[in-house]
Amino acid sequence: MATFPSRWAVSQRAVVSECRVTVPVMPIRPVVSLITLGVHDVAASTRFYELLGFERSSSSVAGEVSFFRTPGSILALWGAAELAADANVAPRSGDAFRGAALAINLASPADVDAALAGAQAAGAVITRPARAVEWGGYSGYFADPDGHVWEVAHNPFWPLDDRGLPQLPD
Repeated sequence: MATFPSRWAVSQRAVVSECRVTVPVMPIRPVVSLITLGVHDVAASTRFYELLGFERSSSSVAGEVSFFRTPGSILALWGAAELAADANVAPRSGDAFRGAALAINLASPADVDAALAGAQAAGAVITRPARAVEWGGYSGYFADPDGHVWEVAHNPFWPLDDRGLPQLPD
């Protein structure tokens, strides 16, 4: 059983909230296979993510779309206007927070500090320096050149597997 606020209980097949039961309706296994970030300059953003250590796939098309291998899902960079058009939504304007953060979990607070320093050296803006946080971990945030926010965290309650992915308790 995962730990959530007291009004939530989670099982493998259903979420019980207050007196309602929600059963999944999509007939697929829910996985995040690809995350696409809409960017203003694919080439510049590709260079930024390569400086962070992301490995670009040969399936990328220079200046149009870049794909990066990770131990989990694939990270893609595509023009923001093209992504908005493809999704049939209005493009966002300005630098407002997008309501989402990506995360990299690491083995120690020292690793978090080193990762944030590396991100800043690659051109990221540190939006919140690393610090001990109320849930018992250690984390900080940076924004990429397009304002996509990344959390870099050490969570002592989620051990990392041999691929560097956090392992959630049952």
